[in-house]
Amino acid sequence: MSRYVQPVPDIDDPYAGDRLLRSWLTRQLGADGHTAARDRLTALAADVAGPLRAAHADAEAHPPTLVRYDPWGARVDRIATSAGWQAQRAAAARHAVVALPYLDSARGTWGAAARVVQHALLHLYGPESATFSCPVAMADGAAALLSSPDVDAQVRDAWLPRLVATDPDTAIVSGQWMTESQGGSDLSGTGTLGRPAADGSWRLTGEKWFCSAADAAMAVALARPEGAGRGSRVLAPFLVPRYAADSPLAGATAAPDGPAPGVVVRRLKDKLGTRALPTAEIGLRDAYALPLGDPAVPGLVRAMTLVVVTRVHNASAAASGMRRGLSYALAYARTRRVAGGLLADNPLHRATLGALAVDAAGAFALAGHAFALLGRVEVGGDPQAAAELRVVAPLAKLATGRLAVSSAAEYVEAFGGAGYVEDTGVPRLLRDAQVLPIWEGTTNVLAVDVLRAVTREDAAGPLLARLTAAADVARPLSPTLADTLATVAAELRATLGEVTADPTSATVLAGARGLALRMAHALAAALLVEHAAWGDGQAEVAARLWARRWLRHEDVCADAHHHLDLLT
Repeated sequence: MSRYVQPVPDIDDPYAGDRLLRSWLTRQLGADGHTAARDRLTALAADVAGPLRAAHADAEAHPPTLVRYDPWGARVDRIATSAGWQAQRAAAARHAVVALPYLDSARGTWGAAARVVQHALLHLYGPESATFSCPVAMADGAAALLSSPDVDAQVRDAWLPRLVATDPDTAIVSGQWMTESQGGSDLSGTGTLGRPAADGSWRLTGEKWFCSAADAAMAVALARPEGAGRGSRVLAPFLVPRYAADSPLAGATAAPDGPAPGVVVRRLKDKLGTRALPTAEIGLRDAYALPLGDPAVPGLVRAMTLVVVTRVHNASAAASGMRRGLSYALAYARTRRVAGGLLADNPLHRATLGALAVDAAGAFALAGHAFALLGRVEVGGDPQAAAELRVVAPLAKLATGRLAVSSAAEYVEAFGGAGYVEDTGVPRLLRDAQVLPIWEGTTNVLAVDVLRAVTREDAAGPLLARLTAAADVARPLSPTLADTLATVAAELRATLGEVTADPTSATVLAGARGLALRMAHALAAALLVEHAAWGDGQAEVAARLWARRWLRHEDVCADAHHHLDLLT
């Protein structure tokens, strides 16, 4: 008797096979703008389906290691990474995954919508980048911070071109050294101290607990300037060179790739997921640093420039991972035979995949909208977009992060026993998804941030206006959908009024997570409606099912089975 071998799932081209992505781009960019982006997207999709998928597997199979000493006993703190990790780094530069929104040519072609094109690149690149999408996010955040007029021009000119370079031999990425063991997300507990040096640079001393992309050439670190007092508002962002080549404190005989003086890698983190990504505990002892803005002016608000960018990247990573996981589950179902037929023809399995497709569509809309708003803020300084982004960034991040974990669990289950076996690569979907509700603020931390935005900055106004407008737009499509949106908009308006009246009450704080998720789910419905009204039939079905699933809490299994092919 011959041994059965399951056919390997062969997924569709991630660009050509994603109708929602392509129609979204046509709507956001116009037909000519989409055409201008097509060659770039096609080239990246081809790389993703070929060499980058192999690089992803290599990086996962060969996680980073820390080499503390060279053969002669010198402390080097070198983080050794695989060829696959280096291939992902080169591809991110070559395809301008970080650089695109900063390139004059891209802004000339797409204006503020260069961020829309970047989101499409991330949607293709991220899911099988071995989480190099994390250094990409932090490099983009650092580039946005360095682009601020508050930053000294000499610092900007020395570092920004390297962050946005498209030559792999020149391009660098950035780490982000924010959290410390005693505080975590509570930055008011930051103990890293910064003191000025005579030459205008600074020296940082402290312990940073969760430093991702610890092999990056630079990092943005938060520190408390000497004499600045307590609390988090006074913290200031600093640029810290990671290697001797970029630190004036290194001696002439120091190896360029050796550690910058005062920067010590304590250990690499042994994490649940993101195993290819080097994450470390890093000690600073009078490490050379450059201020990003005036340290005498409370700097946490400056650091939030970086945080907003990385939050929307987090939403993109969640949404793109959901879509790629769906592609693999669909491909498996089309080749796996169960009870005499293909799994893809089984109504129960189709219903499960259909519901996951609805969730993926909602997550994509949230992430895509956040990137579009970010572009409008950066190009043209749109105040309405800035007000809306203030609440959309945390909402998109928190909702997509939770959806990514629940979806990944379903994808693992969709493969049965094979989904639990590491060498299929499927378990990684769940392990890597779990970081998404944690990094850049847990769900609860972000829910409180949403409360802060609503009560202190009146950030609910743009969201409520979008929901009200979407209810009107939805009426020709579906009166039931329109009524649902109108009801939820009225409910949220009343609830947010109560929140504003007494923002510190125990009732308000206890309900912050539920309120934030309700806001995010309503926003996703509105965004899908907007895209459906433009003429996308897939978005129309997704909007109806999303509203029933997440706003009315109905079982959509029968319709999800019926509409699976359209949804995917």
